[in-house]
Amino acid sequence: MSALFSEFELGGMTFDNRVVVSPMCQYLAEDGSATDWHLMHLGNLAMSGAGLLIVEATHVSREGRITHNCLGLYSDENEAALARAIDFCRRHGTAKLGIQVGHAGRKASTDIPLRGGKPLPSEQGAWQTIAPSALPYAEGWHTPRAFQAEDFARVREEFVQAAIRAARIGFDLFELHGGHGYLLHQFLSPISNRREDAYGGDLAGRMRFPLEVFDAVRSVWPHDRPLGIRLSATDWVEGGWTLGETAELARELKNRGCDFIDVTTSGLDPRQQIPIGPGYQVPFAEQIRREAEIPTMAVGMITEPQQAEAIIAEGRADFVMLARGMMYDPRWAWHAAEELGVEIPYPAQYARALPSKWPQAFAHRRRTAPKAVGDARQL
Repeated sequence: MSALFSEFELGGMTFDNRVVVSPMCQYLAEDGSATDWHLMHLGNLAMSGAGLLIVEATHVSREGRITHNCLGLYSDENEAALARAIDFCRRHGTAKLGIQVGHAGRKASTDIPLRGGKPLPSEQGAWQTIAPSALPYAEGWHTPRAFQAEDFARVREEFVQAAIRAARIGFDLFELHGGHGYLLHQFLSPISNRREDAYGGDLAGRMRFPLEVFDAVRSVWPHDRPLGIRLSATDWVEGGWTLGETAELARELKNRGCDFIDVTTSGLDPRQQIPIGPGYQVPFAEQIRREAEIPTMAVGMITEPQQAEAIIAEGRADFVMLARGMMYDPRWAWHAAEELGVEIPYPAQYARALPSKWPQAFAHRRRTAPKAVGDARQL
């Protein structure tokens, strides 16, 4: 048996395997609404063989978008457009369907990465950004307006309304975006949060608003569907958010009904120094899983079937997440299953492509038995 292709129960829901298509911003929405691109992109990945597909970062308000072209879930039009794509995925795909929801905070009001990703000038429709403190992300970036008393309730309610819309669409899983330097991460890190009130200062103060948002979403998200959060485990900058603080936050989230932590790193400060390599973020998922005793998803240059198999078999994480690896090979899970000697369900229209249905074409390929041990700890 393959560990990677074993079932896993999360928040009362059973996933067919541990392969997750990670959220990937596409920057092709129109006023927050999904387009035919999303129908094609998500529909394709829903048939990838992954156990879970998570829709790209979807924003709770217009001002919370990274760019003019980011997905949103703040209007009836947004909801209807996204429901069209998700209905297609549900009808034809094999993956469970999740959504990542967030607010960009001080990293909002930028151009798309293909055009450099820099802050928008006023003539291109720049808008006022908000953040815990009036500190720009980097030199030359917009200076955000610091949160005022009324902003806490307003933004919290925007998250709630997005969760209600996501439940109505029928998503199986909901993930808050608390990493990559966006709003909830900005509250957590002492680099971006210099507040002197109850929402800043020590760890309890910096965690307060993200925990309030989680509690508010937990109160409306169905309890038979998993609810989790993506966290950057470290800022990779001296004086920033740390792995130890992430573990403490994860324990508190678990106590409040969090079902999983999607563990990533970085994104808060351009001074970050990241030792990138295969599986470079897996140790963070492993430590959070061990210290907080909560299921984790690992991400970060997980590209090879045996690498992914070892991560799950060794108990280093409960799910592996692929983003660029899935763009490069949208049938990665099919190919991984074939390499590991496992047969997984294909969409009915593609069932003839199962290797067992035309074995002559695969006779020259030798399947490799799943390995229970391996080393994916490279940094």
